[in-house]
Amino acid sequence: MSRIMGVAVIALLFSGQAWAQDKEQDRLKECGDVMKEILDVPDDLPQDLLDKAECVVVFPSVKKFAIGIGGSYGRGAMTCRSGSNFRGPWSAPAMYALEGGSFGLQLGGQATDFVLLVMNDKGAKSVLGSKVKLGADASAAAGPKGRAASAETDIVMKAEILSYSRSRGLFAGVSLEGSTLRSDGGANKNLYGKELSAAQIIREGAVKAPPEAGKLLAQLNKRSPKNKSGQ
Repeated sequence: MSRIMGVAVIALLFSGQAWAQDKEQDRLKECGDVMKEILDVPDDLPQDLLDKAECVVVFPSVKKFAIGIGGSYGRGAMTCRSGSNFRGPWSAPAMYALEGGSFGLQLGGQATDFVLLVMNDKGAKSVLGSKVKLGADASAAAGPKGRAASAETDIVMKAEILSYSRSRGLFAGVSLEGSTLRSDGGANKNLYGKELSAAQIIREGAVKAPPEAGKLLAQLNKRSPKNKSGQ
């Protein structure tokens, strides 16, 4: 009987691990879907800003929940250009969490997709290094949209992170100041099978990108294969 119980416990552990991994894999697929849909509309995410971004963070279907006056919690993934100077192909993704109360009121109960562009080395190192409060630890701004949006405007040049939202098909820049961005260690372990920091995944290339990240990375490598921030 004890052997049967032991086998049952082991089976439950493995099934739980498989379920957790499947959940993160599905989230990666959703990130790829969101990125493709946004990039397929030229008037949404400005090409010149994407070309100068060093990292991209995607949070599909962020939802509002009630804590006090409201709050929000989203899970998604971040990928950065590889290489010491962020000049190479887009990296394997690390799983990230977005938490905050200030932008929860803007959602109105509707699931909303968020896309964040990390625009320079300082912003990338902050996000890769630790939990970051947007607007305090890293300067953040609502990103401009449309083909005519310029990467040379003051708001863009001063911001380390530009943020966008999409809800009910409407895409716009949105302020996420006051919310926090952090690496989701549990999700990374579920996805890759071992404990890894975001820096190990993204900067050190400790793991290969899972197949479920293929759509996200293919879209970014196709639409923005070269970092043009120094041009």
